[in-house]
Amino acid sequence: MSTVTDSKFTGTPRKVTPHITQNEALSFEKSSPGKKAYKLPPLDVPEVDPAALLGEAAREDLGTLPELSEIEIIRHFTRLSTWNYAIDLGMYPLGSCTMKYNPRVNEFVSRIEGIAEAHPYQPESLSQGALQVMETLQNCLIEITGMDAITLQPAAGAHGEFTGMLLIRAWHESKGNARKHVIVPDSAHGTNPATAAVCGYEVINLKSNADGGIDVEALAQLVNEDTAALMLTNPSTIGVFENQVHKIADILHARGALLYMDGANMNALVGKTRPGDFGADVMHLNLHKTFSTPHGGGGPGSGPVACKKILEPFLPTPVVARNAECQLYLEFNRPHSVGRVRMFYGNYGMFVRALAYILANGPDGLRQTTEDAVLNANYLRAKLEDLYDLPYKTPSMHEVVFSDKRQTKNGVKTGDLAKRLIDYGFHPYTTSFPLIVPGALMIEPTESESREELDLFIDTMRQIAREADENPELILNAPHSTRISRLDETTAARKPILRWKSPTAE
Repeated sequence: MSTVTDSKFTGTPRKVTPHITQNEALSFEKSSPGKKAYKLPPLDVPEVDPAALLGEAAREDLGTLPELSEIEIIRHFTRLSTWNYAIDLGMYPLGSCTMKYNPRVNEFVSRIEGIAEAHPYQPESLSQGALQVMETLQNCLIEITGMDAITLQPAAGAHGEFTGMLLIRAWHESKGNARKHVIVPDSAHGTNPATAAVCGYEVINLKSNADGGIDVEALAQLVNEDTAALMLTNPSTIGVFENQVHKIADILHARGALLYMDGANMNALVGKTRPGDFGADVMHLNLHKTFSTPHGGGGPGSGPVACKKILEPFLPTPVVARNAECQLYLEFNRPHSVGRVRMFYGNYGMFVRALAYILANGPDGLRQTTEDAVLNANYLRAKLEDLYDLPYKTPSMHEVVFSDKRQTKNGVKTGDLAKRLIDYGFHPYTTSFPLIVPGALMIEPTESESREELDLFIDTMRQIAREADENPELILNAPHSTRISRLDETTAARKPILRWKSPTAE
């Protein structure tokens, strides 16, 4: 192991793996004819022609597959696993993604035999425990959000948005007019306009005011009898809480429109305020963000949608209910439902993990995580705003968004700064988003990080700022310590290699 350091770097840098050449890193083509990783026993059943079983689906040409020994396969994938960054190795400062620690107790509970092996087709009489997990989670999330009803079906945040907007459309249609457009602020998550368009709405963009919030007067001018909803990310993607959210809701409701809240940033609100109390009609939650279930490659995600009473009849089927004997069951008879949005009942394993997290923390613990997340973000802001431009001075919530304005005078941009951060053993922050901040550095530490970890990150970012002033070429050629040096991103995006291809194939 080697250490990336600098005489001016006052922190304790992480250790990173030595650099090797790109050719070494990409030398995956190890296949040789005749190599085998297995030896099957002799065939002990009558041999059958595949065509007789599969008909036209049977392949005569099995293609060219890599031929490798068992140890080569094991070493290949083990090496790859050591090249990955992980929340168990260090901080993920990815703004908007909320890459918090996944407590091991959650994983233990999700692997309990009766939970891990429950089958979605088993009889309801044998599923009372599983259904109670779902019902308890639903009740907790309803209380946390201040809503009246919920569905756990959606598979992730964007899928939750889609489901929420289907509810809004169904409600308007039930009144005889689906309406024509949806207003989406420029500070919203990027999936919001796509969701509205997929649901058949024209998207109207609403520009932020000088503080990065909703321009209430401009909103009042846009909302009319054709407006179905406003999709509000709160806190917004610049980490700002919409302090006029009550007025926003009143403007919409006065004209028969609804307020959809993108709840992806609930990590800043849980235990402190409830969207249902400040006027939101429907919202999604990200269990893989706010409630600590695995994120990204560790997924799958889960995006429950909570709503007010007026939208409850339209929730996807089935819903968890209790019969006259107080037994839990799945109710499918919902004539106004938008229908099923996912196979079965959602990502059940994520329900278990999220509920374990909620119950382990309790109300006071959840409130504390929110306060710690906001404190950590503001600590980073206070320690870095003298070196990085802060385009919006509005108080930050769970994340802080800087820009590369000061560094661009030396030709260094946010992507370059992020690549240099890799050399110091940190995962990069979110670059170039939100779009309303040119050259954005979007940083979210979450509540998971200790003061020591934050100080190390702060020292690193301050050192990188000095490098941008004194030796910009060092940053423009970063990363220096990774197995693969800076790639041609344009070619990677336009000509990606997405699958193994035999070297001998034409």
